[in-house]
Amino acid sequence: MRIKPLPPDTLAPEVRYVHDEIARLIGHSQSQVNMINAEGALLGPFSVMLHYPQFGIPALTFLRSLDHHATLPKTVREVAILTVGGAFGARFELYAHEIMAEVSGIPAGVISTLASGGSPSGLEDQENVAHDIARTLVSGHIIPDATYRLAVKLLGETGVAELFFLIGGYCLIAMVLNGFDIPAPDDEESSD
Repeated sequence: MRIKPLPPDTLAPEVRYVHDEIARLIGHSQSQVNMINAEGALLGPFSVMLHYPQFGIPALTFLRSLDHHATLPKTVREVAILTVGGAFGARFELYAHEIMAEVSGIPAGVISTLASGGSPSGLEDQENVAHDIARTLVSGHIIPDATYRLAVKLLGETGVAELFFLIGGYCLIAMVLNGFDIPAPDDEESSD
């Protein structure tokens, strides 16, 4: 880990406000995931966002808009996010979204395969096309016409656009997490 989480009492007032809003939002929507340490500091990508608010707050705003305007089923979103996390090996992203995928009802074997960068069997059609698109984009390729047409048929044009932005957003998070070597909370304990 290249940076340490920032305890809330050390933050400037405008950054403290952002910290408190993030803590409130994740406490509501992702309470199953440990994103706050014993000192009350945010973990994962949030600690980086608070260290560098000039970059982190706009990134957070973008990611929040993806959640606020979400139309894709939760399982489709989680399959795409885990495909990104598995491709990049982003430890915190995988930690958080393995939990959220389980909460959304994705079977453990599918979660494991996605997290390891594989292509699981047994996905629903919408989940499968989301995985195919995420896998193609993270490998730096253009989506084939047949895949795009199938995705539009299954998800609609707006759903496909949402999927592209979701994948791009989580690629950003994975790169930031990997760049700063941010561990999952269990790893953090052993690296101190």
